[in-house]
Amino acid sequence: MTPDTLVDTVCPKIASLGAAFYFLPGTVSRGKELGLDGFRFYFLGRGGVLGDVDARVIQSAFGYFNGPLVDKIWTSAKERSQVGPRDAAREYLKCAHDLARDKLTGLPELGAFNEAAAAVNAAADPAGLALYAGISAEPVPGDAPAAAYHHIIQHREFRGSAHLVAVIASGLTAEMAHRIKRPADLATFGWTEDVTPTDADRAMLGAAEDLTDQLVLPAYSVLDEAGRTALVDGINAIEKAFA
Repeated sequence: MTPDTLVDTVCPKIASLGAAFYFLPGTVSRGKELGLDGFRFYFLGRGGVLGDVDARVIQSAFGYFNGPLVDKIWTSAKERSQVGPRDAAREYLKCAHDLARDKLTGLPELGAFNEAAAAVNAAADPAGLALYAGISAEPVPGDAPAAAYHHIIQHREFRGSAHLVAVIASGLTAEMAHRIKRPADLATFGWTEDVTPTDADRAMLGAAEDLTDQLVLPAYSVLDEAGRTALVDGINAIEKAFA
């Protein structure tokens, strides 16, 4: 398996799995205990790794949300929350860790998977990747199930942050990229439906996808064949367990 094949294989699964805990009942329930609805806990929980920053910083890191929506949700979340953004982020991650302990305990693939995933994170360059830099600064849990899911969340933010850079570098706006990839979620992200992407926009997004792969490839290339196999086998086992 080549590094390119590895990226093609694991990154789509990481994108899906890394977001699986966002709005589960347990996560939403913990948010309510902190004074937050599900959407505000998502904003403060995911963005809180950046600290108590202005909404414009969150807009920059998240990328695909309309600015006024970010300002409204982020600002009101900080006002309503019983804890600060950094602590909210840690509570959000605890929800992920608890989910992993429930779903992944006993999986034999986790040891080798964690070793491989940690090697990729260690090799990833956080320059220009604010959200990834924030999540990568959070400590990895000591138990294998929670560590595995923590690594997946880190990997998701790694590629997601790199993709946002690639979108802009390819000449596309983050708004238009979102319109192409998730047209059913425009209102949720604060956009209207009165703009139609062009063929040129779609071509730029294709170029951005290719550039994203190039940006993350060096980190995944540090793995030898055994490490690549461990990452694939682990992500497949985790995906099955979550299903």
